[in-house]
Amino acid sequence: MINEAVKSEAMTRLKKVEGQIRGIMKMVENEKYCIDIINQITAAEKALSGVSRIIMKRHVESCVASAISLGQGQQAIDELVETIYKVRKG
Repeated sequence: MINEAVKSEAMTRLKKVEGQIRGIMKMVENEKYCIDIINQITAAEKALSGVSRIIMKRHVESCVASAISLGQGQQAIDELVETIYKVRKG
């Protein structure tokens, strides 16, 4: 579960990403230089990756740790590994 601190930080970052995406849309609409658009897309991707790291850290600290203490660690670890490799393939 996401606690309030993680939720607040994630939402703040996601609102910034939302603004970045709107900016990218305007750049495309106004036919700005392609490299400038790509640079902004890369920045938005990195910002989203940062949100993912925050949520992943919380997941490991809470859900995975709890599952391990309850003897269900292998399932939680398998899920985590599958998710990480899915993200890397994308």
